[in-house]
Amino acid sequence: MTATPSILLRDARLLGVDEPRDVLVVDGRIARIGARRMLVVPGVPELALDGRTLAPGLWDGHVHFTQWVVKRERVDLAPADSAAAAVAIMRAALPGSDARILVGYGFRDALWPDAPTLAALDEIAPDRPLMLISGDLHCGWLNSAAGRLYGLTLPEDGVLRETEWIGALGVHDRGAQPGLASYRAAAADAASRGVVGIVEFENQDNATIWPDRVAAGVDSLRVEGSVWPERLEEAIERGLRTGDPLDDAGLVSFGRLKIVVDGSLNTRTAFCWAPYPGLDPADPHSYGVQAVSPEQLVGLLRRAHENGIAPAVHAIGDQANAEVIDAFESLGIAGIVEHAQLVAAEDFERFGRLGLVASVQPEHAMDDRDVADRHWHGRTDRAFAFRSLHEAGATVHLGSDAPVAPLDPWLAISAAVSRSRDGRDPWHPEQTLPVDLAVSASTRGRYTIAEGEVADLVVLDADPLTAPATELREMPVAATMLGGRWTWNDLEGGL
Repeated sequence: MTATPSILLRDARLLGVDEPRDVLVVDGRIARIGARRMLVVPGVPELALDGRTLAPGLWDGHVHFTQWVVKRERVDLAPADSAAAAVAIMRAALPGSDARILVGYGFRDALWPDAPTLAALDEIAPDRPLMLISGDLHCGWLNSAAGRLYGLTLPEDGVLRETEWIGALGVHDRGAQPGLASYRAAAADAASRGVVGIVEFENQDNATIWPDRVAAGVDSLRVEGSVWPERLEEAIERGLRTGDPLDDAGLVSFGRLKIVVDGSLNTRTAFCWAPYPGLDPADPHSYGVQAVSPEQLVGLLRRAHENGIAPAVHAIGDQANAEVIDAFESLGIAGIVEHAQLVAAEDFERFGRLGLVASVQPEHAMDDRDVADRHWHGRTDRAFAFRSLHEAGATVHLGSDAPVAPLDPWLAISAAVSRSRDGRDPWHPEQTLPVDLAVSASTRGRYTIAEGEVADLVVLDADPLTAPATELREMPVAATMLGGRWTWNDLEGGL
């Protein structure tokens, strides 16, 4: 790997530090931090930051990167406020696309006044395959032509959910991979928002794919690549352990075992103690979907733990969260709970007592507040309960779940701090996080920088600790440094 040039960053304001500092970066690390104009390093280039804020680079703790990349190429269904509106959007897009299958993304049907039907899609495209992907990625609405293309038997509404849907989406994605230029552009865009690393939860062979991408020039980010249960034994056979480096550039490492135990709120498949409104409580499916049984979960966690692979378990409903916590407690191991959107009151303290990490996505609370008010009515005091998790002693990580929310940590930070968006009143403001905690939850706990650390840094044109909470969404990023090299630089002189 080529050595990075040294640089002296002059007149930087560090988070939580009153007086400006000079920061010397050598061989990709922070070599020295000194009082303003007190460092003298002959022959080393200097860059004046003129009082801008210098902070640790940001991480997105939950990303589906390929889904985020291809989102740009799909028909935008986010404006659809009904099934009829979604059909109209797809109808309008048909003449302008010559793709074998026309794919839309981003519908959210939990509040629609009407329901999806197979007939509605067949009417506008009897012979052209259509695939509409929900905004939460947990269900898909297909027409008969798409069903024939993928050998699927579709129900009357044309909607597949959870395991059956995820399998179908995986088949589609394997035949529709974007080019490397699209990955490079998406990674560069993330760097322009101050991102230095992502936790990759795409269901693919991340241990092979990501080193190949980095070697091909997708090198603007660090990547922790997860493994899903169907590839766990292969990873064990390869001797892979959480934290192992996977590429020569030092950007990719082996991550965690990702286990999905339930569904999602918008698809009404998050596994809950109470049934969803309007559904028969005698029907087990009215409580959501239990995708992995407690016995299966314990077996997977034990197998991974015995082989040095740490876990990250998707749990959204309160019953799913309780069963995941039970599994961790029974084995005496810690891990990450992804999402933790609805938690029983008695389970908060268990997060702290067991040393669990709550990896949450605050922007989901803004997307889903109205859905939660309807489908989790009477329980929203413990929904997206970030402060309760923190006060119980859980370590909180922030992320986006991109493409479910944009890959932009400032949106997550703003939502965590304000519980508000688009001028609406804050939703359950008692669950806000302090801004310093929200920032450190997006920087792997590195609230400020220190000598000896890897120089993964972001230069900001405003101080996030004093900026109004709503303005954090548009935080101006002047430059981003990854291991001592600029991956984004909007300062004078550029990269």
